Amino acid sequence: MIKINLENTFEATYVSSNFDQYVFESQLKNNKIIQLKVKFTNIVDSLLPNVFNLAFGPFDSTGKIDDSINLNHRDSNKVFSTIILFAIIFLKHNPIATIGIDGSDDLRAHLYHRMFRYNYKDLRDFIVIIGVDWYVRLLRNGSIELDDNGSAFFKPKPEPFDFQRKATDLYRYYMFNLNQ
Repeated sequence: MIKINLENTFEATYVSSNFDQYVFESQLKNNKIIQLKVKFTNIVDSLLPNVFNLAFGPFDSTGKIDDSINLNHRDSNKVFSTIILFAIIFLKHNPIATIGIDGSDDLRAHLYHRMFRYNYKDLRDFIVIIGVDWYVRLLRNGSIELDDNGSAFFKPKPEPFDFQRKATDLYRYYMFNLNQ
């Protein structure tokens, strides 16, 4: 279980001028030191305005974030605490923004779900956690709303995070913003 402690974090070795990118170092269980990048990117979606996707992970051979690799951190709690702290700093500099996290697979989504459930009491003074499911609108004529390609038009449905919701019923996307 990930335990978030905003007073136990790694120091950034790099911070971009607009606070949307950070680099820090973490030690793995095999004692290797690895650089991790945290990046916030506006998803530019009219249905989710001002949402910035959070991506993090080590650099791949081209210098981009590899968010699919599994790493065995010596202190995973400190790694995730650092990422959440950087997200809060980004939000303080961009108060109308919302951070979104999309698990690249069910294992990661399960981790995020449990992390938010487990740390709610410690984080609620700083952030508001939101779960997002997707829905397709049923039209009055009994058919469903279709996009320009004739496929079902899925829309995001943000709602307050249900802390009683079991991890077997994962949200499709996890978001949070500042508790103001």
